[in-house]
Amino acid sequence: MVTLPRNAQIWLPGLVRASLRRHEPTTHVWLLITDHYEPYRHPADDAVAMERVRPWVERWPRIADAHRDSHGRRPRYSFFYPAEDYHPAPLEALAGLVRAGIADVEVHLHHDGEGEDAFRGVVGGFINALHNEHGLLRDLDGRPAFGFIHGNWALDNSHPSGRFCGLDNELTILREMGCYADFTLPSAPSPCQTRTVNSIYWAVDDPGAPKSHDAGEPVMPGGGIRDALLMVQGPLAVRRHQRRKWAPSVEVGELTHVDPATPHRVRRWLANAPRVGGHQFIKLHTHGAQDHLAAALLGGGLDTTFDLLGRECTRRGIVLGFATAWEAASIITALASGDDPIVGLAP
Repeated sequence: MVTLPRNAQIWLPGLVRASLRRHEPTTHVWLLITDHYEPYRHPADDAVAMERVRPWVERWPRIADAHRDSHGRRPRYSFFYPAEDYHPAPLEALAGLVRAGIADVEVHLHHDGEGEDAFRGVVGGFINALHNEHGLLRDLDGRPAFGFIHGNWALDNSHPSGRFCGLDNELTILREMGCYADFTLPSAPSPCQTRTVNSIYWAVDDPGAPKSHDAGEPVMPGGGIRDALLMVQGPLAVRRHQRRKWAPSVEVGELTHVDPATPHRVRRWLANAPRVGGHQFIKLHTHGAQDHLAAALLGGGLDTTFDLLGRECTRRGIVLGFATAWEAASIITALASGDDPIVGLAP
């Protein structure tokens, strides 16, 4: 008997609905890698944290220089750094990659019921440090703008136990503080996973209820910008199990040392990643500060990912673009506004 992946009852109906949608042909694929980058994990001291950052500073530029997308641009990498672990030295090292045009730093946060004032204090202080001390983040509407990934997947108090967040109005707070988009999802097999899958959509907050992003309005070409938080999901699918080929497994676009990119996974990404019109967005994620994952990613895993996706896009006649989280959100909002999404992309 085939056993479904854990908590599949939450997302499987949405996956079926998404697979039945009719789409116009894909003309562009945008790849963005969002890293839950935690150099102080487990915990670690400053020396260990810097030893985890050093391989990225040394090797990522060489990897990026070895690849080009259809526009002649190098890959970009988005480091979502935990606000609760702010230390200047690792951030300044990552800022050097940002200045080189091959990375961005955004906001990650783990928290658990500490209240709105504490949340605003930690996130606000981190935003100010990123912007004022390290020259990171962009200005949007006269203030620093940031992308967000929620620790433990529990965005907007979405864990059924009430743990790992505690704020039913988190979407509202994020928008008030300058969040341009959330990149947390997918979170399967966690129960924090939404019913909405493989979608880029506007989530309207209900400040009196959790998990307001469980559903929302899909972003449409020329459909306009909504007064809501932009949700950019990664691919969610069922695929064959890595070791037990007869058993189904969940595909969430995570790159690990035991589950690297393969031709089969690339095809699943292209079959399921969300899109806006003819533009498809493949948001992958990883935890690249962990030593074993960094070794795998920097030791060939990222090269393989770029090569396999590039070859498949070439075979299908699709234009491939590399993007940071910020660039992907900018392309999405340009499409929603009816503008040319390619104009203004940095070389």
